[in-house]
Amino acid sequence: METMGTEDFYGGPGPEDLLNAAAAIAQALRQFAATEAQAAAGLRACLPAGGDPGPISDIRRAKAVAFAAAEAASRAALLLEAADLLAPGGTADTIATALGNATKRAGLAPGVLVPMLRAAALSLPTDDASARIAASIRVQELAHRLAS
Repeated sequence: METMGTEDFYGGPGPEDLLNAAAAIAQALRQFAATEAQAAAGLRACLPAGGDPGPISDIRRAKAVAFAAAEAASRAALLLEAADLLAPGGTADTIATALGNATKRAGLAPGVLVPMLRAAALSLPTDDASARIAASIRVQELAHRLAS
């Protein structure tokens, strides 16, 4: 029987760990998207409907609320797209390029996703340590590529 070296045990996350991490990050991003969508809906509910002054009668405040609602809805859509791009896994370069293109289509800078990705990696709903480590590594790789 062959003896196993240190590199056999400590070689970093394997392919399955990276796929589990991708799925977990995608799920966390979907939860963030749901929160953003709820915020957008709540803000839109405050806006006056035709003829009804509603709870916000000052036009300046209504514009600020409408803008915040639109931004929250935009972030929700971007987070859902990011989740769909991350879920299948793949190389960091491929995913970062796709995420960068998605943010550009949304009219945002690619770096806007970095805090959300980091938060997703920290909020993984799993006790799988390998997936957590893989998620942290993957998010750091993506953050580096999106920032440059």
